[in-house]
Amino acid sequence: MRTLKALSALLTYPTGELVEAVPAIRELVVSENAIASESVEPLLTQLQRDDLYDLQERYILLFDRTRSLSLHLFEHVHGESRDRGQAMVDLKAVYAAAGFEVDTTDLPDFIPMFLEYCSLLPEADARLTLSEPAHVLQAMAERLTKKESAYAGLFSGLVALAAEKPAAEAFEALVPEEDFEPNDLKALDAVWEEEEVRFGPGAAASDCGVDSLAAKVRQARRPAPGVEVASSAKPRTVFTHTAARP
Repeated sequence: MRTLKALSALLTYPTGELVEAVPAIRELVVSENAIASESVEPLLTQLQRDDLYDLQERYILLFDRTRSLSLHLFEHVHGESRDRGQAMVDLKAVYAAAGFEVDTTDLPDFIPMFLEYCSLLPEADARLTLSEPAHVLQAMAERLTKKESAYAGLFSGLVALAAEKPAAEAFEALVPEEDFEPNDLKALDAVWEEEEVRFGPGAAASDCGVDSLAAKVRQARRPAPGVEVASSAKPRTVFTHTAARP
């Protein structure tokens, strides 16, 4: 779905190039009709109307300085535990197996990267893959709605695209939301302190949703018995469009 690629771009750091692409993104969303255009229109309007520096500052305060709004999927389940590292390795292997080459310093669980990967899949597979982190996407939508952010509609649209809606118990696996003023540097330092690494019984994170995302994606992409799948010698696409922040 090209809509997923458009949403991927909209969730990256605002640049002049992104602003220029707004008319094309609006046309794509309307023509493909995968999600309601009302989901993205508030953000598209802001991108065209507001000063670029204001857009960039808003983005940083939301996604870079508010941990509960992190754009990294595994952050919401694993935090800074060691389990997150193995999840990264597994997800990167899934990308590589699909011919999705990553040429950026961003981590594999960066949501725009994940969405671009999903955009390469057949629609049914893309919707199924989106179901795995649907509880994270739903939590993001609700948290952004509370902040009256135009980005909320993008996450609501992603949840609507998922093949299955998140079960209530899936939200119990999420790292608790921390509410504080992003400009409070002392509070910010406290939130981003390295979490304790625990060993022994109970140390492993929940296997709910995003925790098992890579394994389930691998399973979903395995061919049925007796079905031959042509090998791919070259990457299909390269993820490079993340802009550097000041």
